Amino acid sequence: MRILVTGGAGCLGSNLIEHWLPQGHDILVIDNFATGNRETLPSGLPKLAMVEGSVADRALVERVFADFAPTHVVHSAAAYKDPDDWREDVASNVLGSVNVVAAARTAKVERFVNFQTALCYGAPEQVPIPVDHPCRPVASYGISKTAGEAYVAASGLPFVSLRLASIIGPRLTIGAIPTFYQRLKAGKSVFCTTAVRDFLAMSDFLAFMDLAMKTGAPTGIFNLGPGKGHSIKDVLVAVAGAIDAAVPDPIDIRPVGADDVETVVLDPAETTRAFGWKAQVSFEKAIADMVRWYDAHGISAIHTHLKAPAGSARS
Repeated sequence: MRILVTGGAGCLGSNLIEHWLPQGHDILVIDNFATGNRETLPSGLPKLAMVEGSVADRALVERVFADFAPTHVVHSAAAYKDPDDWREDVASNVLGSVNVVAAARTAKVERFVNFQTALCYGAPEQVPIPVDHPCRPVASYGISKTAGEAYVAASGLPFVSLRLASIIGPRLTIGAIPTFYQRLKAGKSVFCTTAVRDFLAMSDFLAFMDLAMKTGAPTGIFNLGPGKGHSIKDVLVAVAGAIDAAVPDPIDIRPVGADDVETVVLDPAETTRAFGWKAQVSFEKAIADMVRWYDAHGISAIHTHLKAPAGSARS
């Protein structure tokens, strides 16, 4: 395969590259390093090339597609760094997606895989959330990613758009897990929100991606998660146990912010039916493996698409 990965320096993109390079595929990455880390991409490898820039740059996207002639595209690039920067979210997540989709159509790619946030559903009417549940995102990140997904779905490409659970694996720099690890290690205070989320091990995600990239595999929109949720308190207890830190007593638990959703747990039934895929790794093992990775490699930065809840100073 000749795989073009947008946002390839991020957590998901870099793990996919690490997974696929030994298989002999040619890979090209587009990344502007707003949240990705250039050190995650090994240099000097003949099968891996990198172009620095934004998918919002139409001319750059068209040039890269014309030069590289990909057979497969993984669209992982997304803006989420500043929840108040609506223009950047629209530029990257909507116009950027349009640019990548249009170039992929011109290139006549065999497979197009898009990553979507599970926050597209907004506050769900039922849990686990079926893939045909209405989309009602409540904040800029979810709104812009949902608009981008709509253009992917309208493209006529052989596409898969994945509404993703929280994926746990090397280089994870967003969410409660790295936050708790860093703060507990430093002896700082922590708090939990009342949120419930589903968590998927990186190895389960990579196993699905191998299926999704096959020519002739099912197309459409799919949920990707284990089908079981855990509270943020569960995450705190698991991280504390893995690093042998004391769990605060009492635990400071606060309501989710106005731009967040209380419960997001995806129903993967349609994904299992179409691909024969099921998550294999337990929540507890995924957390323990993540902590071991942080112990070995550290955390470079922590990002979030959410505003801090009221009263959540993090000194």
